[in-house]
Amino acid sequence: MKLKSVETGKRRMNRVPMLVGLALALAIVAPSAGAQSQSADPKPAEQKPGPETYQTLYLTNLTQERDSRDVVNDLRNMLPKAKVYYVQSQCAISVLAAPDDILLAQKILADLDRTKKTYRLTYTITETDNGKLVAARHFSLIVVSGQRTVLKQGSRVPIVTGTTESGSSTQSSQVQYVDVGTSIEASMEAYSDGLRLQTKVEQSSLAEEKSGMGAQDPVIRQSTLDGTTTLVEGKPLVLGSLDVPGSTRKLKIEVLSELVDKDERVAELVR
Repeated sequence: MKLKSVETGKRRMNRVPMLVGLALALAIVAPSAGAQSQSADPKPAEQKPGPETYQTLYLTNLTQERDSRDVVNDLRNMLPKAKVYYVQSQCAISVLAAPDDILLAQKILADLDRTKKTYRLTYTITETDNGKLVAARHFSLIVVSGQRTVLKQGSRVPIVTGTTESGSSTQSSQVQYVDVGTSIEASMEAYSDGLRLQTKVEQSSLAEEKSGMGAQDPVIRQSTLDGTTTLVEGKPLVLGSLDVPGSTRKLKIEVLSELVDKDERVAELVR
């Protein structure tokens, strides 16, 4: 019995150096394997920015500052890596960017820099008195899409607003002029459902009675129509009817829009 126990103890002692050697071998192999796996997965190389080129893009149709600014903002948003500058005096856009961005900027500009449509608006102001036609006047003006046109016809009436003493016995009057007559303001935008018209029509005249504030102070009668509406090209539209204060007369305002081609617009400008 004692001999067997001694042999069992010797076997256990012989196993201890073997386990220690195996642990050391694993400790040595594990770092080298990790190093091999790290070296097998290299870091991605940093991409260097490509060469930049310079290009000047000219606007041929969009000459209004607001429209040009919109184009420049669009280019800056679409090309965040590019340097875009607007030269207002030359209607030009300077671009410093990669060649691909330059090509994209040219395409964007070709899509946005288009000729705006021009329209002729004909306003008809019909005046009636107790249902009888008194007069019908026509006013025609050219409006470019996105821009504002103003037409005025009438007189400038002087109104004394006060007096000032320039010396011991002399006085000078302060005079302010008021426009009396017909005033039409119009701006248009083209939409998918038609033409969006924003207009203001003002009709004013001198009344026969005086204001009572002074011998030279007149009474001005005024009627104003201000609003936004949708037009269909070639079809007249009644904007509204106005009662003339202090009388039995009425004013009916009607407008007609027509597209003007390029040759006709040039002829209108030459006249």
